[in-house]
Amino acid sequence: MKKLVLAAAFAAAATNAFAGNMAEPVIEAPVIVEETASSSAGGIAIPLLLLAVLAVAASD
Repeated sequence: MKKLVLAAAFAAAATNAFAGNMAEPVIEAPVIVEETASSSAGGIAIPLLLLAVLAVAASD
């Protein structure tokens, strides 16, 4: 009977010993994804350039 009580006491002590530690938890910084802003003029620059080239070619 003493061995059973002693084994239960050791088992209870062992589970508490491995429950945690006093070290501060490591918290990783959140990852921030920043998208680059594109200008709206980039989509219209090529058609305007082509229109200018066609106007120069048509004037000759």
